Amino acid sequence: MATLLLNDGSIKSDLSDIVRELEPIGIHLTHYDPGTSLLFPNLLDQDVVTESEKRYVVGLHNSVFEFLQQENGYLWSDLQSVHPGSPNLQALIATYGRYHTHTAAEPVYMLAGEIIYGFVQPDGSQVQLLLQPQDYLHVPAGVEHWCSPSAKLYFKVVRYFTNAEGWMPHYTGTQLSESLNQQR
Repeated sequence: MATLLLNDGSIKSDLSDIVRELEPIGIHLTHYDPGTSLLFPNLLDQDVVTESEKRYVVGLHNSVFEFLQQENGYLWSDLQSVHPGSPNLQALIATYGRYHTHTAAEPVYMLAGEIIYGFVQPDGSQVQLLLQPQDYLHVPAGVEHWCSPSAKLYFKVVRYFTNAEGWMPHYTGTQLSESLNQQR
């Protein structure tokens, strides 16, 4: 389950506390455990996943989470799989590891591993959210954030799309808070 690191160094691990902290910036966080991971545990543990395995996982996942697509108008989804040997790992970190916004929402569902998201709150303070398996995160369009794999450099996440261009980052130039940078 997700944990939230606040700018003052305190940590929130209760989902309702995290939701309350992220509400002012429109972030939606939910924990869903539909049991789909039981149908493909070996795929969650292996680093490299073939395209047909990705389609299988996404298809099974989407059959359970069809309501997400209908509620939010998602047109398609994919499975992003990152591991320490991923050929594009450094490019991924460089692209999304700085503060940016998107013209479309950034919804993700964590299947395995960990991802860290950073957000700028309305008062200018910053927080970091550690997503873990079965966490669903919906970052609305225009919300200033960054994301990166955790130190484990491993995750599998289903990403939802309303259009391809919406996920292109628009960098804001905001620097990571010094207090959070030391704890990262």
